[in-house]
Amino acid sequence: MSLALFDLDNTLLAGDSDYLWGVFLAQQGIVDRKTYEMENQRFYEEYKQGNLDIYEFLAFSLKPLAENDAKTLRQLQTRFMDEVIRPLMSKASFDLIEQHRQQGDSLAIITATNSFVTAPIARAFGIDNLIATEPEKNASGYTGRVAGTPCFQEGKVKRILEWLNGREESLDNSWFYSDSHNDLPLLELVTKPVAVDPDDILRHTAEERHWPVISLRSSAG
Repeated sequence: MSLALFDLDNTLLAGDSDYLWGVFLAQQGIVDRKTYEMENQRFYEEYKQGNLDIYEFLAFSLKPLAENDAKTLRQLQTRFMDEVIRPLMSKASFDLIEQHRQQGDSLAIITATNSFVTAPIARAFGIDNLIATEPEKNASGYTGRVAGTPCFQEGKVKRILEWLNGREESLDNSWFYSDSHNDLPLLELVTKPVAVDPDDILRHTAEERHWPVISLRSSAG
């Protein structure tokens, strides 16, 4: 059995759920629209450039979880899935997942986006294993802080190795699909790295190293 790992944002999804969640919150009046959208865009540009301070971003992006009650968050999460995310789920992504499932591979999504946003998306893709950045919780709810290591850049390597500890799966003959040069540490670790609709840096790296380059942008919705 091989392990097939999938990045989520701009890989399986034809968009970035972390960024779009921020846009959605601003549109719903949950946060101050002008200032929040400005900061959200700044962080997104820093991410694409490869110089995002993940802890600064998480202090920003997890704050609304701490500022809203569980019922409100569930309602927002459901609407976000229905209105924003489902149209970004392509047939090509489902077909790729199914191909690995038919091969008997073990499937997991590994993403820097927090698990509150991504758990419903993983379920919608039919993937049970989710390795994501974890928002901290206590008896009162979300604290607005991160729990453990953010699942970002080298943190993805640490998190997958922690996840594999004691499991039957391993990185022998493993796959990892990603769009972003931020995922190079994990792409370099797996047996079969695949660039999916890659950014310019990853495309150049993939071409240099003769990694497959594919697109999942067909038949979204």
